[in-house]
Amino acid sequence: MSKFYEYQKRIVSVCLVCLMCMSVFACAAKQDAMEKIRDLDSTIISEDNLPDELFHMIEQKKKEAFKITFEDQGFLYICVGYGTQQTGGYSIALNDLYETSNAIYADTNLIGPSPEEKSNPVESYPYIVIKTEFIDKPVVFD
Repeated sequence: MSKFYEYQKRIVSVCLVCLMCMSVFACAAKQDAMEKIRDLDSTIISEDNLPDELFHMIEQKKKEAFKITFEDQGFLYICVGYGTQQTGGYSIALNDLYETSNAIYADTNLIGPSPEEKSNPVESYPYIVIKTEFIDKPVVFD
């Protein structure tokens, strides 16, 4: 009977070692999936140069914060809106846009108005539209 239990201990030990190895490799694979392959060339698109369908989508969504993508004629449009703001004068910075093995990462942030612009209580709907080459991967918004 003791040989049987010794055999079971070995089996359990081998299984535990295998599980530990699998978790280490899974963490490494996840890290690689987020590793930057390359920066993407991009252009910030003004409202006047938007495809009509995208313009109408943004008009419907602009009062609330939104994050959408749109593909048209070989280009990918990445759109981030910050919803209704109580004044004008806001701008949006594109901090980073890059491709990884499994996604495109877009990092933007809203920059507040100057003190003079804060005194003008006109609602605004700041958003940014980034145009880049079409890549068939999901976009992760940061």
